[in-house]
Amino acid sequence: MYTGTLLDIAMLHSDSLIEKAKNGDEKAVSRLVSLWYKRIYNFCFKYFSDHDMAMETAQQTFISMYRSIGNLKDTKSFRSWLYRIALNHCHDEERKRKRNMSISINGENEDEENNIRQIRDTNPDPSDRLQISELNQILLDSFKDIPVEQREVLIMKEYEGLKFREIAEILGISENTAKSRLYYGLGSLKKILKEQNINKNTVCYEG
Repeated sequence: MYTGTLLDIAMLHSDSLIEKAKNGDEKAVSRLVSLWYKRIYNFCFKYFSDHDMAMETAQQTFISMYRSIGNLKDTKSFRSWLYRIALNHCHDEERKRKRNMSISINGENEDEENNIRQIRDTNPDPSDRLQISELNQILLDSFKDIPVEQREVLIMKEYEGLKFREIAEILGISENTAKSRLYYGLGSLKKILKEQNINKNTVCYEG
C-alpha cells in the first residue's frame, strides 16, 4: 500500500515550482522531472511489467509535460494532469505493442539506455529479497490478466495513492465508477493469486 515519504511531500507541495515551469523556467522543469520521474516510471512499470516499455513511456510523458505545462490552468491539478499524460502514453505504447506482436525484434538500441533509473529494493534483510522479488513479480504478472480498466484504477489507488477524485478526473469517469473498478479489480487479483496459492497480504507493494 502507498505510504508517504519526504519526497512525496515535496511533490505535493511544489506549487511555486510548477508556476515557474509554466512560465518557461528550464531549471524548474528539470526539478519537476527529478521529483516525479521515479513515481511515473514505477507507474508505467507496473502497468506493463516491462522495463523497456516503462522507460519509453516515462520519457514520452516528460517530453509531453515539457511541451504542454504552459497550458496547465490549475496548478493544484498537476498530479492528476501528469498521470493522465502518462496513462495516455501507456495506451499508445500498448497499441504499438499489439500491432508489433508478430514482428521479431533481434536487438535493442543501447543509446536509449541513458538515464535509466532502477527501482531500488529497500528491504533491509538480504535473505528475504529473493522471495519478495519473486512474489512481486507474480503480482505484476497477474496484472496482465486483469481487465485494463480495473488494472488502471488498481495501480493508481493501491500503488500511487491517488484519491478517487483524481482517478475519476484522469479517466473521465465518476468516482463511483472508479470505486467499482477498484472493487472488481481487487476481486480479480485475489482470484488470480488464489489460483497460484499466493496470499495477497504476503506480497510487498513497492513504491
